[in-house]
Amino acid sequence: MTTRLTPAIGPLAALLVASLTLAGCGHHAQITSAPPPPRIAPNPAPPGGISEEDQEFIATHRPIYREEGFATWYDAPYTGRKAANGQPFDRNAFTAAHRTLPMGSLLVVTNQKTHQSSIIRVTDRGPFVKGRTIDLSIASAKATGVYRAGLAPVQIDVYKTPHPMFSGGRWCVQIGVFEHSGRAIALRNQLQRKYPDSQVLEFTGDTGYWVRIRPAGDNREAAERIAARLKPAEGDAFLTRLD
Repeated sequence: MTTRLTPAIGPLAALLVASLTLAGCGHHAQITSAPPPPRIAPNPAPPGGISEEDQEFIATHRPIYREEGFATWYDAPYTGRKAANGQPFDRNAFTAAHRTLPMGSLLVVTNQKTHQSSIIRVTDRGPFVKGRTIDLSIASAKATGVYRAGLAPVQIDVYKTPHPMFSGGRWCVQIGVFEHSGRAIALRNQLQRKYPDSQVLEFTGDTGYWVRIRPAGDNREAAERIAARLKPAEGDAFLTRLD
């Protein structure tokens, strides 16, 4: 007899998530009492985004990190589009896009209005819109009650990451979106002169043209300094993790 995978959190895991409290207030906090994340790379993501082992892990562990923000949902603009992890995007998989969590991170996303929760894995990068924290696949959005609303406040609990969250990693600054390639190319040339030690690229994305600054060694601190200083006349600058 085959057990059917149910990605939404069961009563035990929901109780665990609901019972967690954070000392003090703030937009996000590290839960220091939890053990460090195991360095197990869940890449490629399992079919459906999560596995039964993932559900068991959620039910028996506490989160290692928490943040709050706004969730939206997205869909692939064309058939065969690959997510940032290199796998084909699947609207029916329980996945999400996040700009800075390590690729493959295992999360629980909870709608703060409806209290609906689901286990989700990070397989893509985004959302590249100011004020948005996480972009959910259609399956994830439906499981968390975000699909009909389109935009909802959420709590994001991180349970497992394949790489350290607060050290190392490969980082960049992404700027856009531009409607015309000429403007992106002009900005690329300008930024290459300003940051000669960085690699500045212009590329075509799903919605337009983008510019990406990769500091030497994809160093996080250097990327953070660049992102803090940039005030592009067109588009927005986003600190983004590549791995």
